[in-house]
This record gives sequence, structure tokens and C-alpha cells, in this order.
Amino acid sequence: MKFFNKKNKLFPSIEPFDSGFITQGVHEIYYEQCGNPDGKPAIFLHGGPGGGAGRFSRRFFDPKKYRIVLFDQRGCGKSKPHACLEDNTTWHLVEDIESIRKKLKIDEWLVFGGSWGSTLALAYAQSHPERVTELVLRGIFMLRQKELKWFYQYGASEIYPEAWQGFLEEIPEEKRGDLIEAYRNIFNGDDEEKKLSAAKAWSKWEASTSFINHNPEAVKDSINSEFALAFALIENHYFVNNGFLDNESQLLDNINLIRHIPTVIVQGRYDVVCPPTTAYELHSRWPETELKIAPFSGHSAFEEEITHLLIEATNKFSKHST
Repeated sequence: MKFFNKKNKLFPSIEPFDSGFITQGVHEIYYEQCGNPDGKPAIFLHGGPGGGAGRFSRRFFDPKKYRIVLFDQRGCGKSKPHACLEDNTTWHLVEDIESIRKKLKIDEWLVFGGSWGSTLALAYAQSHPERVTELVLRGIFMLRQKELKWFYQYGASEIYPEAWQGFLEEIPEEKRGDLIEAYRNIFNGDDEEKKLSAAKAWSKWEASTSFINHNPEAVKDSINSEFALAFALIENHYFVNNGFLDNESQLLDNINLIRHIPTVIVQGRYDVVCPPTTAYELHSRWPETELKIAPFSGHSAFEEEITHLLIEATNKFSKHST
């Protein structure tokens, strides 16, 4: 276990040298490539599910050394149709990652994912271990009931009571015994005004708890109507379906498939969204990983310590040949 002691900052802003869409059934999935076309391939897996990648996600990798691939998962970001739940499961996303790899003629790559992106990274690596050179994981989330209940039923609510109140207010008192299910009923209903209000409350709750210091810009961005609808509806869809995993311990039980892959885990000590106990449990089952704790940080990849540790990892792995 290692602790933060220096400061790396995001690499300068860059634009893609290539972008496009792959068609998968009803979905058109946006992807882009940045950095060095001849560099070490790496793919960035965004959070949510439903969060989209965004331009800042390009900046965790040295653009002189990496061929950086980003994509917006089904239903969010620039992918179409917006907020579409049809054929939208973990395993469809794993298939999409492989389709992008094949389209771009990449043999193997580093896989980088935080929060839900760490879940998807583990699922992809366990499905295609021969395609993964290294893993950089942040804010570990394995979509188990205890993790969902902590954040959406009782636990985080005790730390952010004022933000929690806004999340609760969308749901009548008699239906608060299972808040994920109560939100699902709204999202599947016909009242479009109520659906949007609930989506904004769902999205705002996570944004309000993701930084150790309140970040008003992140909260403001979270209630953008287009973003909130995709984020809330897709997250809820995955959560009510238990991440489409065979069982909730699947990712832990299959660790032996990927124990040979060099892996860095970055975790905020005060991460309320994905508490450190999950990262520690993963590391305990997979002791070959390097667990790095950011001692004064929460959940977001854009907190100073966490950014430093993530870039420290990508810099280290940039020296690995592919």
C-alpha cells in the first residue's frame, strides 16, 4: 500500500486525431483516438454507467507516449440513441470494447477505468485477458448489494444528510423502503416531467458526494437535462439488474483469470460513493496489485491526489513495451 507524496497534473488539453461510430444493433457508439497514433494503446472506460467520457478523460495519459482510445458507452455521451436501455448490459459493453479494438487493429492495450469503469474493466479483462497489458483502476465498484445499499439506501445518507434530502424528496414516504426500485418505477413511467425531475435528483446526489470538498460546477453539470436522463436511467437499469452479472461475487471469484496482469488500484480514503473497503477487499484477493491510497480525497478522478496517482500509474506503464 502506497501513499500520495507528489503532484502530477493532467496533461495539456488535446483533440482527437480520429473519431467515428461503430454500429451495434440499434446503437451507434462513438469512439475517438488521441495522442500518438504510434504510441502504446490504452482505452479509457468512463463511469456511471451513463456518464460519458468527455474531453478531460483524454488527459490522464502522456499524449507523446500513448495512443489514447475513448468511447461513450451505449446510450450516453455522443452515442445514439440517447438514454437507450435496449441491448444495454455489461456484456454488450464488453463486446463493444472488443469491436473497437478490432476496428482500430489494436492487438492489446492498457485498460483504465474508475468507479463503474473499474467494474467494466474487470469484466472485460476477465473475458479477454490476452488483450490486456495492464490495468489502472480507481474507486473500485463491484456492484454488490451492500455497495448499492450503502449509497442508495442507508450509509452515505448519514454523511451527506442535506444532499440526501433532495434524493429522498422525489419518493413518497411509503415507498422509501427500496429507493432504487422506487426510482425505477418513475423512470419506467409515462410522466415525463416527473421522470426528468427524478433523473436530476439521482444525478445530483452522486455529484454532491463525489468530491471531498463541495464542487458546485460538478453539481451544476449533473443536472443538465440531457446528461441527467442518460446517467440516471442507465445507472438505475444496471443496478436493478445487478450489473447483469451471473452472481454478485463473479468479479472477485474470477480474479485468478487476471492475476498475471500488472495492476494499480487508486482509492480515495474518504470516497463515499465507492468506499475503500471494496478496493481493499479486491486487493486482499489479488495481492499482486498495487493499492495506492489518496489520504485526503473522495471519489472523483479529478481530485488533486487521485489525479496524481493515476498519472503516476500511466507514466510507469508507458515504459512497458507492447
